[in-house]
Order: sequence, then structure tokens, then C-alpha cells
Amino acid sequence: MDRDGDEVHLNETEATAGAKAHGVRYVLGFSLLLIVVAMSAVWIFGSVLG
Repeated sequence: MDRDGDEVHLNETEATAGAKAHGVRYVLGFSLLLIVVAMSAVWIFGSVLG
């Protein structure tokens, strides 16, 4: 951490406290796949039954 008057400059490790969420991309990808499957099922079953 460097101080320049009232400004504080942090490097990447200090700013994130050393933790990074790598699982977020998998959660987003899985939820996107799930919503595409769900919307396709509604569309397909809606056209067959209606």
C-alpha cells in the first residue's frame, strides 16, 4: 500500500484481499443454460399442447 497525500494506492492482491471468485463464471454459464432449456421447453410444449 502506497500513500500519496490523501490517496491510497493498493495493488491487486491487497484490493481483493487475496481471494478471487472463479466459480462465478460456472454459475452464470449453468444458469444461462438452464433458462435456455426452460424457455425452449415452454415454447415446445406450448406449441404441441395449444
